[in-house]
Amino acid sequence: MNLNERIKAFKLLKRSIDEITDINNTKHQIFKQISREAENRNPWFTRQFIRYALMSVSGSLHPENIEKWLSEYPDMQKQNTPKNIGVVMAGNIPLVGFFDMLCVLMSGNKFIGKLSSKDDVLMKFIADMLIDSENRFKDFIVFEEGFLKDPDAIIATGSDNTSRYFEQYFGKYPNIIRKNRNSVAVLDGNESDEQLRSLADDIFLYFGLGCRNVSKLFIPAGYDPECLLKNTDHYKFIKDNNKYANNYDYNRSVFLVNNIKHTNNGFVLLKESEDLSSPIAVIYFEYYKDKAGLEQKISTNRDKIQCIVSETYENSIPFGDSQKPQLWDYADGIDTMRFLIGI
Repeated sequence: MNLNERIKAFKLLKRSIDEITDINNTKHQIFKQISREAENRNPWFTRQFIRYALMSVSGSLHPENIEKWLSEYPDMQKQNTPKNIGVVMAGNIPLVGFFDMLCVLMSGNKFIGKLSSKDDVLMKFIADMLIDSENRFKDFIVFEEGFLKDPDAIIATGSDNTSRYFEQYFGKYPNIIRKNRNSVAVLDGNESDEQLRSLADDIFLYFGLGCRNVSKLFIPAGYDPECLLKNTDHYKFIKDNNKYANNYDYNRSVFLVNNIKHTNNGFVLLKESEDLSSPIAVIYFEYYKDKAGLEQKISTNRDKIQCIVSETYENSIPFGDSQKPQLWDYADGIDTMRFLIGI
């Protein structure tokens, strides 16, 4: 396949996703079935959040986005011998590994995927849809159950602990190895209720399990953090999920037993902390006195931050957009496509 044929296949994939996520389309039954299977496999993957993930993928595959994205890589027009790219995938949120698959296949290489058991249903489903769009992809998509053997390169995503194993096993290959990261929001105190409701999307989508979910707020001295909680009621449904509710109840009990100061609105706990990574159902916040101190804090922790959500901070993402990454919004700021082309 040449590049134009690969592009066409992903455009057809977008159309297929749009069909099954449209509640008025007869093919919506396909979505209901696959989301039921995925949720049975992983209770964190609710139908609502699976649909959101699929629609996010569809939005990123808009023809104008693909054109803008690939315009940065003129070398892709060349027909090179496909390389075997091993991809060890995370499974914390639905289809989190899709963009690595997209990059590998769009660059003309062979995708050798090691799926997370938490997200094997949806990733195999999306691969089947892609093969339906372009049958030749069946020779470029392989899912390995065991250890990845002698790949030409590796892309691996995991925790800080697993990354050490990845470096041990895959360090001899060209690689991208990703560790734990969290996202933060910077408020200046002038946010409207509408903006704060959008910020709730950044916090609560996928129950806050993604690296692009906001787990920490930086707020100006004197700001009342309860202003945020007043604008999160549209997410109180997340406590209907047993796994989320168990985490909420556990953390609330810990705070109460240990007399830890916190604010509680019935489904999330707000606590002051200098840490970036908060437990499920907990949001950390930290006051800043001036812009210089804030920038120093963020700069010191930049390698632990996936993205910054704000309406005023430089090089940030608008409220509500953290879980709507564009094709060029690479994880950890590493240009995956440039890496693949250069192998």
